[in-house]
Amino acid sequence: MSRRDIYYWKCDRPAAFHGTALRGSGDVDLAAPLAGALRAYFGTAQVVVRPGSGQGNHVTFEADIDGRAMFIRVENGPEQDGHLAIESKVVGLVRETGVPVPTVYGCDASRRHAPFAWQALERIEASDLNHWYKAGGLNEARIAFALGGAVARWQSLTFQGFGTFHATAQTMEGVTLVGHHASYRDYFHTQLARHLTFLFERGFLSDSEKAAIERQVARHDDLLRHAEGCFVHKDLALWNVLGTPDRVAAIIDFDDAISGDAMDDLSLLACFHGADFLSAAIDGYRSVRPLPVEYEARFWLHLLRNMIVKAVIRVGAGYFDRDDGFFLISAGGTGGSLKETTRARLALAVSALEEGSPISRLG
Repeated sequence: MSRRDIYYWKCDRPAAFHGTALRGSGDVDLAAPLAGALRAYFGTAQVVVRPGSGQGNHVTFEADIDGRAMFIRVENGPEQDGHLAIESKVVGLVRETGVPVPTVYGCDASRRHAPFAWQALERIEASDLNHWYKAGGLNEARIAFALGGAVARWQSLTFQGFGTFHATAQTMEGVTLVGHHASYRDYFHTQLARHLTFLFERGFLSDSEKAAIERQVARHDDLLRHAEGCFVHKDLALWNVLGTPDRVAAIIDFDDAISGDAMDDLSLLACFHGADFLSAAIDGYRSVRPLPVEYEARFWLHLLRNMIVKAVIRVGAGYFDRDDGFFLISAGGTGGSLKETTRARLALAVSALEEGSPISRLG
C-alpha cells in the first residue's frame, strides 16, 4: 500500500493505533513461521528464535543464526505494508553518513515465505537511553551533543520530493527513495485538519485552542516552502537510542523517516526535553553544519506539528491512563502528568510562534 496520505504511521495508518497496546514478550504464534522464513533466507538450519523486548510498533524477537546475534522486527499489521524494505535501505544510507546504526542482515517484505514482513538487524547488547534517563544516570549534555551531531550528519542525505517515501520495491536492494509529495507544505498539512478535529472532538482541545493552532500554521506558511528535502528520522527520542549513560552506541527505528525540514528532528527532542538539552543538541549540530535560516521559527512550528501528532496517539491509544512503567511516563509520574505535559508543550509552541520566542524559552 502507499503511504502518500500518511503523516505519521502510528496514528494515520488504516489500522489506526495498531501496535500501541501493551504487550508482553513477542507473539509466540509468529515464532515458528519466522524461524522458517529465516532459514530459507539465510540458507541455514542453524536458527534459534526467542521473544524479544521491543516497545515499538513491531513484534520483536531475538535470533541466533549461524552464530550471529540478531534482533528481528516483524510487521504483521492488516495493511500488508512493505515499508520495512524502505526502512532497511534508509538504515544503510544513514550508516554511510557516519551515524552509528545497527547493521541490517536481511529483510523480506514480500510475504511470499511468511504471512508478515520481517527485518533482521545486528543485536546490540545495550539498554536504550531512556532507561538511563528515567534512572537519573544519563549524561544529558554529552548525549544531547552527540544526537545533534547525528542529526546534522544524516542531513547530508537529500531526496527528490517530500514526506514519506515511495515503496518502489519489496527488497532493500531494489528500493529507490522518493518522497510522495511535490511540496513540503503538502506533506506538513497531510492529515492536519483531521488530527485537530480528532483532538477537539475527544475534548483534548477547546475550540479556541484549535483555532489558535490553525492561526499560527497559516501565519507561518512561508516557512513550509522548501526547494529540497533532507533526511529526517521523525521519531528521534531516547528509547530509539542504544548506549551507555555517556555514549551513543546506535540510533534505531527509522520506520517513520521522511524527506523533510532541517529543524524537525531537533524539535522532536524538545517534545521531551528542556532548553539545556536542546542547547547541547544545537551545539552538536553546529559542530557539523550551520543552522538553517529562520531556524527558531521553524523549530517552534515543527514542535507544534509533532506535539499535535503525539497528542493524537496519546489520546487515541489511551496513554493518559497508564503509570510510570510505561516508557513515555517519567519515574514517579502518571498518565495525568503526561496529559498535562502534552497540553503545556502544545500551548508553549503556539505562544512561542505568536511572540517570536527563542528556543531558550523551553525552560
